[in-house]
Order: sequence, then C-alpha cells, then structure tokens
Amino acid sequence: QVQLQESGPGLVKPSQTLSLTCTVSGGSITSDYYYWIWIRQPPGKGLEWMGAIAGSGSIYYSPSLKSRTSISRDTSKNQFSLQLSSVTPEDTAVYYCASTDKGLGSDYGSLSEYDYWGQGTQVTVSS
Repeated sequence: QVQLQESGPGLVKPSQTLSLTCTVSGGSITSDYYYWIWIRQPPGKGLEWMGAIAGSGSIYYSPSLKSRTSISRDTSKNQFSLQLSSVTPEDTAVYYCASTDKGLGSDYGSLSEYDYWGQGTQVTVSS
C-alpha cells in the first residue's frame, strides 16, 4: 500500500518561502504513469491543484501559481518537494501531497479521486 506523508513548518512569515516535503513509502516516485501532486485547500474553499512531477521527472505547474512554485524530487529518498515563494496570508491552507496514474488530476474536486493522498499539513502564513 502506497503511503504519503507531508512534512514542513506549520508557520511561515509573509514574503518568505514555504517549503514542504512528501515522503512516499510502498511505491516509487519514478514509477511509470504515476504523477506526484501538490494540492492545497484554503479555509472554507475547495481543493486547488498546485503542480505535479511525473515518474519520468517532467514537472507541471498551475498557471496561476507557476511564477512562485517549484517542485523537485530526491529519488534516493523517495521524496518530492514543494517550494512556494513570496507567501502571503492568502497562502494559508492545508497542503496535501497525492498521487494518481490517471493523469495530472488537476480537475479533481476531492481527495478521494486520487489514488493515494497524505493526511495533509496545516500551513499558516502570519507575522
């Protein structure tokens, strides 16, 4: 069974860079056909797809966040990471990592549409 676990600081100051890591167990992030995805859910709002890295290493970003987002991976640790720069309080959200072999999953409305997902981590942007 594939398991995903997000980690990173829960509090980030405005203008700083938010950095999160997703550790994957029970499966390889280099698996063909799988996409490893970052999504977030601001308070009172729906899921927002942020970006993904494919098993091949190709990277995809949400157009609305592309200028501030960087996704990378460490295959030796079976981890993939998210960096979001110049954060503001509007970036406060629960951040999830997820995975699916059905494409980028950019239009999913619920976590259950993904094959696997982490428990989520609350990130608050505040001074």
